[in-house]
Amino acid sequence: MAATDPLGALVRSRGLRLTAPRRRVLGVLARGEHLTPEVLTHLVGRDGGAELPPSTIYRTLQSLEDVGIVTHTHLDHGPPTYHLARPHGHMHLVCRSCKAVLEVEVQRADPLVAALRQETGFRADPTHMAIHGYCASCSASEGDR
Repeated sequence: MAATDPLGALVRSRGLRLTAPRRRVLGVLARGEHLTPEVLTHLVGRDGGAELPPSTIYRTLQSLEDVGIVTHTHLDHGPPTYHLARPHGHMHLVCRSCKAVLEVEVQRADPLVAALRQETGFRADPTHMAIHGYCASCSASEGDR
């Protein structure tokens, strides 16, 4: 990834240098997966470059998240998963059976968010967590749960 690539240009436009660790982490995250820092460390280590310690991965993720290029969510009770941020937020739907992660537009939660705000004054952020249930395929194969 060069500074002229879209992600490289985005890093520079947010006031950060495009360091080798940032380039490598973004290269892995650009594949579109939701990755834990541990898995990200493993995948970055397979790119042919020098080994990056987990502390460097964590610092890199934090700096990219601070400027809105990367975001994290909690898909389960384990560590957070990181992925590239998008201009419009999305929610994560996690299948309890097959563990598939589906993304849906965050606006689908607007009625719930509005009701919570009206009833409790709480401003919910549905992009930071996941909704657990069963995907269409698992629901169909197991019948109505």
